[in-house]
Amino acid sequence: MIDPVEEFKKHTGDVVPLPTAIPGNTPIYQTASETGHRTLWVVFVIMLISSLAFYIMAFRVPVQKRLFHILTAFITTFATLSYYAMAIGDGVGKNKITIKHTQKHFPDTYDVVYREVYWARYVDWSLTTPLLLLDLCFLAGLNGASILVAVVADLIMILTGLFAAFQVDESPKWGWYAMACIAYLVIVYQLALNGRATAMQKDNKTATFFAAIGGFTFVLWTIYPVIWGIADGSRNINVDSEIIAYAVLDILAKPVFGFWLLFTHDNMASTNSIDGFWANGLGKEGTLRIGDDDEGA
Repeated sequence: MIDPVEEFKKHTGDVVPLPTAIPGNTPIYQTASETGHRTLWVVFVIMLISSLAFYIMAFRVPVQKRLFHILTAFITTFATLSYYAMAIGDGVGKNKITIKHTQKHFPDTYDVVYREVYWARYVDWSLTTPLLLLDLCFLAGLNGASILVAVVADLIMILTGLFAAFQVDESPKWGWYAMACIAYLVIVYQLALNGRATAMQKDNKTATFFAAIGGFTFVLWTIYPVIWGIADGSRNINVDSEIIAYAVLDILAKPVFGFWLLFTHDNMASTNSIDGFWANGLGKEGTLRIGDDDEGA
């Protein structure tokens, strides 16, 4: 008796059936939907209202006590411009990523992914995070050398993050990401160790407040690279989820941080006044002097 299955094998040999669909023919576009665009507009309005509030608060105190008000108002002002740019589509580009699929019995196939990268966000961070650091450094009374190190490390962190976001190869991308994380650790060292030690030398209320708002900032800033890793990094979440996650963090790290800082600092008895050039310009005690007045007569 003839076995039909065996007869089929004799005629077909080791031929492997062809796949019914071949991946890689159509590019994949990872872009924001209406939900993401609405989120950008909502955050733009929040940043705008917060900026106006901070400027009003600044005008209600003498110029000698406006340092924190001005810095904080600038933070939300830059964020307002950034979110407006992203909302209208001016602050966004596309990163082309080619994903290789290795097949055992067939030639390799490739998927081409175009993912939106909101570069305006990195411009925002490169301007606002140094200002935010200045708020914390001035509150703690950190010395100029430590402030400079923290600000430069912050700029390195943002720039390497931007380079990583537009990197098409996986290994270099995570190399840039690692550099950004190292720079972040430098910032943490300056604020958590040097800043806290300096703040402890002030009155108890200032030290306690710095520990609270500094810890709040540390938690938020630590979440940012996590979001980056699962969004731009590994693309495990869609663009809408990325926008919403960053929106929540930005609202907490900027308007909420700013209102907390200004309301608390204004009610502290140890609030410092800044005279000299800040309050008086180049006249009187703010005059810049080079050499001795008696020389050259």
